[in-house]
Amino acid sequence: MRRDEISKVILSEKDIPKQWYNIVADMPNKPAPYHNPATLDIIKPDDMKAIFPDEVIRQEMSTERYIDIPDEVRQRYCQFRPSPLYRARALEKQLDTTARIYYKYEGTNATGSHKLNSAIPQVYYNKLAGIKRLATETGAGQWGSALSLATSQFGLECSVYMVNVSYQQKPYRRSFMKTFGANVVASPSTLTNSGRSILEIDPDCSGSLGIAISEAVEDAATHADTNYALGSVLNHVCLHQTIIGIEAKKQMEYLDEYPDVIFACCGGGSNFAGIAFPFLQDKLNGHNLRAVAVEPSACPTLTKGVFAYDYGDTAKAAPITKMYTLGHDFIPSGIHAGGLRYHGGSAIVSQLYHDGIIEAKAYGQKSVFEAAVAFARAEGIVPAPESAHAIRAAMDEAILAKESGEEKVILFCLSGHGYFDFAAYENYFSGLIDDIEFSPESTKKSLQDLPNIK
Repeated sequence: MRRDEISKVILSEKDIPKQWYNIVADMPNKPAPYHNPATLDIIKPDDMKAIFPDEVIRQEMSTERYIDIPDEVRQRYCQFRPSPLYRARALEKQLDTTARIYYKYEGTNATGSHKLNSAIPQVYYNKLAGIKRLATETGAGQWGSALSLATSQFGLECSVYMVNVSYQQKPYRRSFMKTFGANVVASPSTLTNSGRSILEIDPDCSGSLGIAISEAVEDAATHADTNYALGSVLNHVCLHQTIIGIEAKKQMEYLDEYPDVIFACCGGGSNFAGIAFPFLQDKLNGHNLRAVAVEPSACPTLTKGVFAYDYGDTAKAAPITKMYTLGHDFIPSGIHAGGLRYHGGSAIVSQLYHDGIIEAKAYGQKSVFEAAVAFARAEGIVPAPESAHAIRAAMDEAILAKESGEEKVILFCLSGHGYFDFAAYENYFSGLIDDIEFSPESTKKSLQDLPNIK
C-alpha cells in the first residue's frame, strides 16, 4: 500500500519501546542543578528521599541516554499502547493545504490522556519501595485521573489536590478519580498548613498548580507511608513520556515520512517532551527540524516569563529549579485549559528554549476553541482544551504552507480527548469564553520574590 493511501498506523505490542530516551545525555548545556528550598544548597539525592522512591530519584538525576522500562510497566502499557498515528486527511482537505498533517493520539486509554505513561512507572516504583499512599496535585484532572487508575491497579491509596477552579468546572473528572478510589479535595484546602494560609488571605481563591503542589508535597513529607507523585515538569516525568515520540518515529519511518515541524501544548512540559525529545535527538545531531511548544496567552511561561531560579510551588517546599517562570506566587486566570496553568516549566524544556533549540508560541482561548471545533468536525475526535493549542498551531502552519506552496510535513501530539470538557465547549458556543490577555503587571510582585541563587 502506498503512503498516500494510509490514514492510520498502528504498531503491535512487540513494538512497545523497551527503553525511555533521556535527552539530557545529548544536550549541549545540561539543566542547572536543583537547589534545596530551605538551605539554597544544591540538592543531593538523599534530600529527595522524603517524597520520592530511590529509582525515581535516580532517573531524575540521570544523564544516561537510555533507561530500561521494567517488564511489569511494559505489560501495563500493553493495555493501551502503542497509540495510533493518524494522517489528518479530512483536516488537510478542510484547510486546502499542501502540507501533510499527522497526529499521535494519546487519548485511547481509560483516562483519556498521555498522563498514564508516567503514572504507571511512578506507582510501580513506589510500590516496590513499600509506599502505601501517594499524594499529588492535578490541574484539569488528567493527571489525577491517571494516578488514581494506576494506584488502583497496584493497590495503593491516592490523595488528589485538585485546583479549585477546575474542581468546580469539571465535576466528572472528580467522579472518575473517585471511581478508582481516590480522595479528591479542592485546593487550596483546609487539610494542610499551606492551604489554610492561602485561604486565610483569600477565602475564595481559585487555586493554582503551584498551590496544589505545595499541599501535596506537605502531605507526603508529613506522612511516613506517603510519597509525592508529579504529573509534569520534573525530568523523570519527561523521560517516561518519551515513549510517545519513540513510537511516533517508528510509525513515520513505516510511512517513509519525517516531520519538518512538531507541535505540542506545553504547561509543565511533559507532553511536549514526550513527542518532541526523541526527534530532537536527531536535531542535536544535525538534522533540520523545528519543535514548537504551544501555551495559553493567559499563562505564557516560555514566551513571557524569565529564565531564572524559582520555587516549584507557592509554599516554597518543592525544589528550586532554573526554568522559565512567571513567579511562584502567580495565579493564572481560570482558563479552561487547566493543565496549562503552571507558573513555571520543565528545567529541560526551559534550557532547550533558552538555547534556541526549540521554539514557543502562545494563543488565546477563542482561537484555540475555534481550532478544536474545526478539528472535531473534520477528524471526529473532540480534543481536550490543552491539546487544542497544538491543533491551532498546526492548522496555522498548514495555512502558511498553502500560501507558500510548500509540501511540509507537520506532526502534533493530540495529548488527550475532551469528553470531560463539554462545559467548556458549551461556554464557547454560548459566547462566554474570552481571550484573557497576560499583563506583565500581574507578575511584577511574584518575580520580586525569586530565590537569591545565581
